[in-house]
Amino acid sequence: MITIAIDGPAAAGKGTLSRRIAEEYGFHHLDTGLTYRATAKALLDAGLPLDDEAVAEKMARDVELAGLDRSMLSAHAIGEAASKIAVMPAVRRALVGAQRGFSLKEPGTVLDGRDIGTVVCPDATVKLYVTASPEVRAKRRYDEIIAGGGAADYAAIFKDVRRRDERDMGRADSPLRPAEDAHLLDTSEMGIEAAFQAAKALIDAALKKI
Repeated sequence: MITIAIDGPAAAGKGTLSRRIAEEYGFHHLDTGLTYRATAKALLDAGLPLDDEAVAEKMARDVELAGLDRSMLSAHAIGEAASKIAVMPAVRRALVGAQRGFSLKEPGTVLDGRDIGTVVCPDATVKLYVTASPEVRAKRRYDEIIAGGGAADYAAIFKDVRRRDERDMGRADSPLRPAEDAHLLDTSEMGIEAAFQAAKALIDAALKKI
């Protein structure tokens, strides 16, 4: 069984890279951030409070990993709600358990998130920590919104990127940080193809040792 763990801050490119890697190797893919968003959406849809940990935990245990719709869960309001429940230890325990179960799928899995290599799959076959400067990540998010026909404010996006970094890296439970044995991949000056080739070389080298 092969598990590839990919961590990193928001807008570093890990989602796109993870999907490309999963497709290349024929592995199952899970964006673990969507599990928190799905939990948040369930709470919002039911009109339930976002500050009740017991209720949020129950919703988290009911999340169906096979039915995560990226486009539906990408709404800003869902993301904000997800950030509030993602700091709850009981919610994290419930979703980490589900994510670990997913990682056991054959022939292999690619999981991306904030704590895959450190908490969810500490024994992953390959661990990548994908990052980029805050300026580059904000510009990517800005370009993505503009390309989609939306209106965007770079300064506001940059501020949001920094705020998310502080929240993810500063939380008491499962903070964002590279695993000690993770390969660092800085995509600040890389396009997706260059990042993919760099990641593939690291993965291929690790698979040869199995």
